Amino acid sequence: MSALHGPYEGPSRRKVIGAALAGTAAAAGLQSPAHAASWQLKWSPTASGNGLGAFETIEDDRADSHPAGHPHIHPEGDNWRFNMHTVDRDTMTDRQRQEVTGLRTSSSNYLKWLPGQTWRVTYSMYIPSSLKATTSFTHIMQMKQPGTGSSPIVVQSLRRVNGAQTIELKLAISDTLIGRTSLDPLHDKWTDVDFQIKVGDGTSGSVRWILKSGGTTVIDKSKSGVDTFLGDRVRPKWGIYRSLGDTSGSLQNCYLLLTNLRGYQLV
Repeated sequence: MSALHGPYEGPSRRKVIGAALAGTAAAAGLQSPAHAASWQLKWSPTASGNGLGAFETIEDDRADSHPAGHPHIHPEGDNWRFNMHTVDRDTMTDRQRQEVTGLRTSSSNYLKWLPGQTWRVTYSMYIPSSLKATTSFTHIMQMKQPGTGSSPIVVQSLRRVNGAQTIELKLAISDTLIGRTSLDPLHDKWTDVDFQIKVGDGTSGSVRWILKSGGTTVIDKSKSGVDTFLGDRVRPKWGIYRSLGDTSGSLQNCYLLLTNLRGYQLV
């Protein structure tokens, strides 16, 4: 930040004290309001305006297992809709996948989440009662390194725990549970999601996960000093990705709706 200077008159007592205080604040890692980091909006697509062009890639029945169900992913008014049928199969036939990836900003550009950066996505999701928690994995949001066969970094999942339906967030790299809450009160209504991630290797990463329903905070959990990076970069995925290994009888035709997707960077 540039400053304006008049004729030099020597440092006044106020300037000397101010400089000393500024040095103390800098040493403590504090920033003045003028230099405070803030969330800057980087991505704000609409389903009606951008359609599937809002995303970096689309994984809609990539094994072509159910042509009659195409498209499984499509805009529907102001929402993005993800349909899943019991007959759908991924290229790995023990699971199902209808997902989108990344944050596209133009036909040739998308946002890249890199080590040292902090990102935030907010959106609303509608989980119908037909989309149930399962005894095996059912992910509805992931953070991943791009590339075939790469492992997930963070997963937001619908999981049965002692028979009860829950929604949870885990660091998949270390199998660390960030938070978990009951899914039943969130069925058949809109839930607001606020997810934040500092991309960092080893112990330099952090995450925060907030769910709100009807303006009330359902869960707000965070964890720092964790690994949130595998290689290359991180990108989010949304949709339904679930195993066929469920033993609770919970797999049925279902869907997921997303709206008001926003992406922010802390700068």
